[in-house]
Amino acid sequence: MSIAELFKKKQTVYSFEIFPPKKTGSIETIYSTLDQLGGLSPDFISVTYGAGGNPADRSTCEIASIVKNKYHIEPMAHLTCVNDSREDIVEILRQLKENGIKNILALRGDKRPDIPPKSDFHYASELVEFIRSQGEFHISGACYPHGHPESDNMIDDILNLRKKVDAGADHLISQLFFDNSVFYSFLERARIAGINVPIEAGIMPVLNKNQIERMISLSAASLPAKFTKMISKYEHNPVALRDAGIAYAVDQIVDLISNGVQGIHLYTMNNPLVARKISQSISSLIS
Repeated sequence: MSIAELFKKKQTVYSFEIFPPKKTGSIETIYSTLDQLGGLSPDFISVTYGAGGNPADRSTCEIASIVKNKYHIEPMAHLTCVNDSREDIVEILRQLKENGIKNILALRGDKRPDIPPKSDFHYASELVEFIRSQGEFHISGACYPHGHPESDNMIDDILNLRKKVDAGADHLISQLFFDNSVFYSFLERARIAGINVPIEAGIMPVLNKNQIERMISLSAASLPAKFTKMISKYEHNPVALRDAGIAYAVDQIVDLISNGVQGIHLYTMNNPLVARKISQSISSLIS
């Protein structure tokens, strides 16, 4: 089933993101995580592209197959393009097709300082268009409530997002944000621009201060005052910060669902405990 079809059947779609084990770990280490996440009955699980986004690591297809065949949950495979050639992408698509993986999150990906980028794809919209030309796949894309870090302004960012949708993306997942008003403003701009595909809100619970500093640098997310106060108050108490981060995420989700947001995509960071606590808190809202 395509991810976009889920939105026709459910008022609120609820999904998880997981990532492959580090290169030093065994693929079997993901089983325990999936055993626990699968029991929470997400509508789909997305699997990031390789360990740490490394295109040389091809475990995404294997894990997506496990999600589909062992846990009977719809998988979505992330696929980036800036560090891959057209031939690389064709081979990955072949593997996904052979394993019955039809849903893909098409991303540009981050340029790696240790290798020069390939020249076949420069933007996610080009990857979307290429995957669409291969047939048989359902394509999702990423969107940026704060604007893409490399965009000059919000107008250009929305126009680029429209290109992605026009190229064939029929579902979008947002990058993280901690101020719901930022997401609502983005959603309004997207709809005005004629972007009418389902848009899921990406929520990342804060578990430690280092995680926050890293994610802010990657996503350009701004921090509301109540969020920074929470970090400041509990930064030296790991358990309290974890619990406060979970509570903050739940509060975000309740507000988003109450305001009619179509879906919630939880960045689990492979942490079943956190995913379970959040899922239990909102279960009656998404049933």
